[in-house]
Amino acid sequence: MKIFPTHSVKGLDAYTIEHEPIDSIDLMERAAGALTQTIAERWTTDTPVTVFAGPGNNGGDALAVARMMGERGYRVDAYLFNPKENLSADCQTNKELLMMMPEVGFHEVGTQFVPPVLTAGHLVIDGLFGAGLNKPLTGGFAAVVRYINASAATVVAIDIPSGLMGEDNAGNPRSHIVKADLTLSLQLPKLSFLFAENEEFVGEWQLVDIGLSEEGIEQTETNYAIMEPDDIRQLVRPRHTFAHKGTFGHALLIAGSKGMAGSSILAARACLRSGAGLLTVHAPACNNDILQTAVPEAMVEADIRDTCFGEAVDTDRYQAVGIGPGLGQHEETVVALLRQVELCQSPMVVDADALNILANHRAALTHLPANSILTPHPKELERLVGTCADSYDRLAKACDLARVTRTYIVLKGAYSAVVTPTGKCHFNPTGNPGMATAGSGDVLTGILLALLAQGYPAEEAAKIGVFVHGLAGDFAMKKRGAISLVAGDITSFLPNAWRAVSE
Repeated sequence: MKIFPTHSVKGLDAYTIEHEPIDSIDLMERAAGALTQTIAERWTTDTPVTVFAGPGNNGGDALAVARMMGERGYRVDAYLFNPKENLSADCQTNKELLMMMPEVGFHEVGTQFVPPVLTAGHLVIDGLFGAGLNKPLTGGFAAVVRYINASAATVVAIDIPSGLMGEDNAGNPRSHIVKADLTLSLQLPKLSFLFAENEEFVGEWQLVDIGLSEEGIEQTETNYAIMEPDDIRQLVRPRHTFAHKGTFGHALLIAGSKGMAGSSILAARACLRSGAGLLTVHAPACNNDILQTAVPEAMVEADIRDTCFGEAVDTDRYQAVGIGPGLGQHEETVVALLRQVELCQSPMVVDADALNILANHRAALTHLPANSILTPHPKELERLVGTCADSYDRLAKACDLARVTRTYIVLKGAYSAVVTPTGKCHFNPTGNPGMATAGSGDVLTGILLALLAQGYPAEEAAKIGVFVHGLAGDFAMKKRGAISLVAGDITSFLPNAWRAVSE
């Protein structure tokens, strides 16, 4: 599912209007009908509705919704804010249509606004400004937003909460953005919906199909997309009858230190559950017996150091190398890791302490093998690229890092982003807050390692890996609940996830 920058959305409207063909007022009517139906499915006619409309086309949508809800028997009051007496053509048309309905309370606001009473039982429909907004709200409109936010009413935003911009909200006063409980996005989501700091404004978001041209969407380029199940199913390869363990690659996992054997166990189990033909775990000697007992399917290669990773490994016989979980940052480990990066010719999955070491030796990032994947969480990324102003800035810097290092980056979190060296960003819709637990990233490392060892290109491996990881977490949450979920549960439900994307 594509995500378009807000400056592209008008082009999609225009394409639909030209090629369907359909008049713009009729497209607005279609959108309002879909919005009204969605709202009516959630709230009964017993709910009093207050509509706030701005002077542009978002306001036109809101006025059309007010009219249609009135026709359905809702008690509706609509406020059209028109301080400059300059409405868009379609907003003007919907104003005139609404004024013909005496059963809907209509109030046009110029310079004086007498706020209506809003109780916890009211439904507010926010149609002040849409996705075309390109600067923060000020003055009277900011005051209206503050009034809405101070009320106890439930708020539904049309397309995007008023005051929120579709991409970059750095410097946008947060008190000047509507806090919606539900955002009904027209046809496609906005990039800003996927950023953590905007959750309090967007609330739950739902797509409303308004019939924009599928051909226009397909032909319009964008760097952003949300992965869908069919996208992943098309990437997962079938297993042939005469395949053997050598067919699916030999993976090397360099992980663990004294007291951190668990990280290597979690990653190893996930790797084997994700189809690697063979797995060797290179670990400090003190973890040998633990690994042999906990993961009998894996081979264990002991490091020369008893308690930490201390010497780079010959990787010629491995198809992929994973490094970092539980590794620690001992002085010997730093030297060994930098040497490992220089020696390795196979694609690498770089996680956890390996990322933290590279953050202090950034020149080594350019020595990473082709097709390698970095898996930072936000703080680990900031150690690599410097402080980030917000999620949009963090994503932009991840894109720069991927381009400079020619690696693929999995920026972990809700809607984990797979960032390519060419600037493409694929967001993952699977996963849940229960996965915010120790070891979850180690499981992801194991999955990605298995996919690289099987010969998947890094972009495909990253997309499949994050989707399956999140899907296994979703299966685990249904069984265990979010609070009780632990990383090992994710691995336990990997078979369910793999079955779901391969059958």
